[in-house]
Amino acid sequence: MVEASGHSPARTFGELLDRLGDSNADIPTLHRLLEAVLVVGSGLDLDLTLQRIITSATTVLDCRYGALGVAAPGGGLSEFVYEGISGSQRATMGHFPEGHGVLGVLMNHPQTLRVAHLGDHPESVGFPANHPPMESFLGAPIMMRGKVFGSIYLTEKRGKAEFTQEDEVILEALAIAAGIAVENARLFEQSRTRERWLTATSAIRSRLLAGDSLEDGLQLLASRVRDLTGVDDVIVVICENGYAQVHAAASARTTSRGVRIPATTYPFDVVRSSRKLQVLTTLGALTELVPSAGSAVVAPMCVASGVVGAVIVASNSTNTHWDHDELTRIESMAELGSVAIEFDEKQKAQRLLSVLADRDRIARDLHDNVIQRLFASGMSLQSTLPDETLPESARAIVKRSLEQLDKTVREIRTTIFDLQTPTATDSSSLRRRLLDVIGDATAQSAVTPSVQFSGAIDTLVNPGIHQHAEAVLREGLSNVLRHAHAHHITIAVTADVEFAITIEDDGVGLPSDFHKSGLHNLERRAEHCGGTCTIVNHDPSGARLLWRVPLGRTNSNRPKSGR
Repeated sequence: MVEASGHSPARTFGELLDRLGDSNADIPTLHRLLEAVLVVGSGLDLDLTLQRIITSATTVLDCRYGALGVAAPGGGLSEFVYEGISGSQRATMGHFPEGHGVLGVLMNHPQTLRVAHLGDHPESVGFPANHPPMESFLGAPIMMRGKVFGSIYLTEKRGKAEFTQEDEVILEALAIAAGIAVENARLFEQSRTRERWLTATSAIRSRLLAGDSLEDGLQLLASRVRDLTGVDDVIVVICENGYAQVHAAASARTTSRGVRIPATTYPFDVVRSSRKLQVLTTLGALTELVPSAGSAVVAPMCVASGVVGAVIVASNSTNTHWDHDELTRIESMAELGSVAIEFDEKQKAQRLLSVLADRDRIARDLHDNVIQRLFASGMSLQSTLPDETLPESARAIVKRSLEQLDKTVREIRTTIFDLQTPTATDSSSLRRRLLDVIGDATAQSAVTPSVQFSGAIDTLVNPGIHQHAEAVLREGLSNVLRHAHAHHITIAVTADVEFAITIEDDGVGLPSDFHKSGLHNLERRAEHCGGTCTIVNHDPSGARLLWRVPLGRTNSNRPKSGR
């Protein structure tokens, strides 16, 4: 026979006292209830609070078994705390209840339920293997802010066949106290969690402001997020050149930095277009970064120009519940990552400005001081040449000194121009590109060319000439290095009325049976730009290549084949 009360749970202790009075509860019963209420509300640790609730309920109502199930967000039970079953009994039993059957009734219909014979209830689904027999049943929901937090279940009333109406009222009172205690414990846990996140945020911000590298700051961020969320993997990726690349990782397994996936594939295309946090159960290309993940949160790191990366928090489980507050905190960490990236970019820009300022100062000092002094010295030496009493040997020494001074001035001017060019990362600088060609070509050579630049090369030379100039310099210099056997190589690049590249050497010169097959390529490039290319022998040794084209002009019509 099934006997269910069907009463809605009381909302206040006043209502319960009225009902206890109607049931003629004695003073000792009220004392036991009051003691149980005080015990239930005596702590702030949630796990201990749950255990105290069920222990107090079984003690006050004098029953053999008790349990407390916590409702899971997606249905069923997320926690199950029990009393009365020994460790040896638990070891032989099957799985714990999952919130089905009679236990699920209390979750879906939050009303106090009293049953004389548990197996007679229409929702009963039986017990797992080796579960102790249970007959009488009393259950009540635990409410928190108008929602079901969980339920208290009691079975096997000692000394009686079933629970009474008085027991029902006492359990409802304990359920109300439990709801208050659970809410206090959760609020306390939330405050502690919030404090831990704030501490982590402050530590990361302090490290970044102290001048730590971006990689170290992002690694600290990934480690703290993994510690605070308890997930399996946290990685931080930065979008560069069309790829999302791992820059920091916190994982139980080794996740290599530098692993990358195209930023145009799912789910990064969704994250970049929406600029909002995404909770994913279908990971797409993310499986290359976190192979074992079943679900993940991708929080974009956004700056004014767009999404520059993401913080990826991954769990191996496919049914992980991501709490709203936790998602908000993960999002705030991603925002901190965005600040770190912006701060790093500004630091780089500031360092670059400092370098450029130093280079500009050095260039001015070279021009205003060193070159002027060399000029003055050269003028003083030149003034001695008209003196007819000066011996011829001394006159030769003065001329050689003037030549050396002139060469030194040209080299210093080249250095000044090089100091005033953009950095090596600026691909638009022709001067820098030509210097890179020379560096690449002579990296394994014993001969270091003397390089001179004259004129505003980066300003005057049409971008259409750049690729031809690089090819001419590369081919001409490689020919000298391979065939000339030269001890000295001089490269001069000038931009005035015309743009010219001159390569001179003191090697063996051109042979009499010289084939112009290699020169044809350089001539055709010159013709394409409306210029000329010549190569002649020096007297007494060496050769001179001169490639020159007019400035501001490129011929869009390529020369015909066989010309």
